[in-house]
Amino acid sequence: MTDARTLMTKYCDGDPASFRELYALLAPRLLGYLMRMTRDRTTAEDLLQQTFAKVHRARGAYVRGADPAPWIFAIAHRTFLDDRRRARRGAMLTDHGDLPEVAAALSGEPADVAAARAEIDIAATRAALAALDSLPAPQREAVFLTKLDGRSVAEAAEIAGTTPGAMKVRAHRGYVALRRLLGGAP
Repeated sequence: MTDARTLMTKYCDGDPASFRELYALLAPRLLGYLMRMTRDRTTAEDLLQQTFAKVHRARGAYVRGADPAPWIFAIAHRTFLDDRRRARRGAMLTDHGDLPEVAAALSGEPADVAAARAEIDIAATRAALAALDSLPAPQREAVFLTKLDGRSVAEAAEIAGTTPGAMKVRAHRGYVALRRLLGGAP
């Protein structure tokens, strides 16, 4: 099986079959990621399609030779946030798909508090993504692979083309930098 880097490079060079292979390789993990965020298979599948449409349109921005998975997962996350913003313009829902008023009635919490809590969750997600984007590429990749993608240090090292020891150092430095950027203890 061809790796994601090779497939993305071939696709950027105009090989449409490579896109299909890249989709087949990454879509299952990406769908799982989107399902964890949306808690709804239909919405996750829609966001998956939107993500790959954005990948297609943005393929000129791909940095050749880099693992495309972190880039594609970032696009998916931003697509999710865009979808949440659009939904909020209509009827703002809680994480469980309830209107804030319904959730408030069930929890005894005022509706404006439930709505504010949802806004805080979105703001925290945005801050975390911005902090992750500001990390140096090796640290960002290490954090992505070990925390967001759930890979072991050995798997992450193999994907990144480095040693497990170097991967541990990159991930640790990335975590420290994220804590600092997000206002946590150093």
